[in-house]
Amino acid sequence: MARKKIALIGGGQIGGILALIGTQKEIGDIVVLDIPQVEGMVKGKALDIMELRPHDGYDANITGTSNYADIKDSDVVVITAGVPRKPGMTRDDLLAVNLKIITDVANNVKKYAPNAFVIVVSNPLDAIVYAFYKVSGFPKNRVIGMAGALDSGRFRAFIAMETGLSTQDVSCVVLGGHGPTMVPLPRLATVGGVPIDKLLSQDKIDAIVKRTREAGTEIVKLLGNGSAFFSPAASIMEMVESYLKDKKRVIPSAALCEGEYDVNGYFIGVPCVIGCNGIEQILEIDLNSDEKAALKNTVDHVKKVVEETEL
Repeated sequence: MARKKIALIGGGQIGGILALIGTQKEIGDIVVLDIPQVEGMVKGKALDIMELRPHDGYDANITGTSNYADIKDSDVVVITAGVPRKPGMTRDDLLAVNLKIITDVANNVKKYAPNAFVIVVSNPLDAIVYAFYKVSGFPKNRVIGMAGALDSGRFRAFIAMETGLSTQDVSCVVLGGHGPTMVPLPRLATVGGVPIDKLLSQDKIDAIVKRTREAGTEIVKLLGNGSAFFSPAASIMEMVESYLKDKKRVIPSAALCEGEYDVNGYFIGVPCVIGCNGIEQILEIDLNSDEKAALKNTVDHVKKVVEETEL
């Protein structure tokens, strides 16, 4: 059986770590693509990872390129291309520059990998994934935005850090846009089935929700130049594996809603079942009035940014 092929569009920090994790998991052969000006950098990263393989006995092949023809017939395309945030910038500040980039990427993916499952990561996520969908004409089940997987992972991490219990046993969900209006749902968060309000004070829970909303910005400030890369790469890989291995994982992701959660025609973070057919189902959670209001707020923000794309 031929190996699966994964194309990573963007060979920066996230792309490089994704290539490494993908190699270690042997999920398939990996092509890392970036602009001609930095072709040497992605070729260098690819070669470095190729030379790492003997130490643990991995056999995936990794190549670096600036030629879109090399992504031909990829099973999965992950798009991290774009300008990262710097301190003081919001995700929305990146819209104009990253919109140009995603338009070019979408046209090339359509040409060379028309059957791929596409995971968009570039910011502002909710608008950029919408732009890819519009420009590419791909079916809605094969275009998804990576945000909720990361936001929920951060929420889980902070709950584990505060309780001192294993991250493995923490279950929680974050809905909505990828940014400060996101909607963590502490009401549904549990550790080993125990609701978190039995383990933490309300003040602590409120602080965790606030920290989850601002988690990306916290890392941007600490790094001083660029944004998070380890945790986004791991989040993307969860989605890639669920698709390639038909795992049917339920992963909060930016999906095109057509009536779900009273959202029509926008990509918004919702619990998605990811299997071999891409987004196979959007699961709906019964929200209380406060949660509905918070979700409406995040949807309004996403609409505003999407309108600026003029697509």
